[in-house]
Amino acid sequence: MTDPPLQALPAQEVAEACARTLWGGDLASRVLGMVLEEIRPGYARLSMPVRADMVNGHRNCHGGLIFALADSTFAFACNSTNHVTVAAAASIDFLAPAKLGDVLIACGEAQSAVGRTGVYDIRVENQAGQLIALFRGRSHQLKEQLIPGLEVAR
Repeated sequence: MTDPPLQALPAQEVAEACARTLWGGDLASRVLGMVLEEIRPGYARLSMPVRADMVNGHRNCHGGLIFALADSTFAFACNSTNHVTVAAAASIDFLAPAKLGDVLIACGEAQSAVGRTGVYDIRVENQAGQLIALFRGRSHQLKEQLIPGLEVAR
C-alpha cells in the first residue's frame, strides 16, 4: 500500500480542515449543544448553552457537563495540527457555579508541546466573563494523521 500524496497547506488552513473532520464525527459535542467558535493551531474556543436538562439537584450546571465542554475544547486544540492526539490525563477546578440559561465559553491553548506530549489549559467562563472552571489536559500524540497526507506548509 502506498502513502497518499502529501498536500501542504498553511497552518491555519490545516487547523480548520482538522476541526471540520473532528467535528463531523463528534456527535457528543453536538448533542450537548456545543458550537465550535474559533480554531487556530494549538487553540480552540467552544461554547455551550446551559439547558434545563443539564442542571443538577442544586440547580447548577452538572460539573460533568462543564468538564465535557472543556474536554471537547482540549480535543479540538490538540488535534489542530493534523496529528491524532488523545488525552493522557486531565483535571478540573470548579470555581463558580454555572446556572440555567448561562452560555459557557471555553478557550483552550497549548502551554507546551514537546515531542508527542502536550499540556493544554482551558478556561471556562460564562457569558458575563465570570470564571467558572480551569481545566488542564495532558495530551499524547499518536503516529496517525487525522487527515492522511495533509501537512503544514513550511
